[in-house]
Amino acid sequence: MIPQFFLITPDINDPLAFRPKLEAVLSTGAVAVVHARFGAASDQDLKKRATALVSLVQEKGAAFIMDCPEDPRIAARLGLDGVHINAPGPLLDDAIASLKPDRIVGIGGLRARHDAMEAGERDVDYVMFGEPRADGSVPALAQTVERAQWWAEIFNVPCIAYAGDLDAVEALAATGAEFIALGAWLFETPDPAGTLAEARRIAKARVLSLAQPG
Repeated sequence: MIPQFFLITPDINDPLAFRPKLEAVLSTGAVAVVHARFGAASDQDLKKRATALVSLVQEKGAAFIMDCPEDPRIAARLGLDGVHINAPGPLLDDAIASLKPDRIVGIGGLRARHDAMEAGERDVDYVMFGEPRADGSVPALAQTVERAQWWAEIFNVPCIAYAGDLDAVEALAATGAEFIALGAWLFETPDPAGTLAEARRIAKARVLSLAQPG
């Protein structure tokens, strides 16, 4: 199975300025989900920023989700496809109660296998491994590979494995994870759309090589 790509944006303060770069990346056809991050925005600012981009993302065939606000129902009111929970806790309960089954609820911040298994027993749409910590550091690639492979081999809930850079894509593509996440670093490259296309090429080549006999 060739993984799909899950795109995590940098904090978006000016959606109109960010829109052309996002549109170029979406035009590759390689993005299944956009996880938009809006930082510590007020509800009013959140509405302005999200509505400026939601139609673009959805018209390109990708799902549009955001970090879960204190009131998860805001995502539904804005027409978004769902929310991402950054760590286990009461907010996950609220999001599941408020948004399921019509919208996506996914979770990251799973520091131990036990946390992941507990989350997987809930009505979540995906679990994520390897994303940046609060201080910006990224877990070792070997740890993310191990967790993603373990999850993909045992559980039915889809898994997202975070790639800290382009070099990580090949190893993550071999884990069986349904999605590979690319973070804000993608938009810091000289050609984000070209980098994404290269990530897709690498992932596809790796999966096809594993399917070859012998």
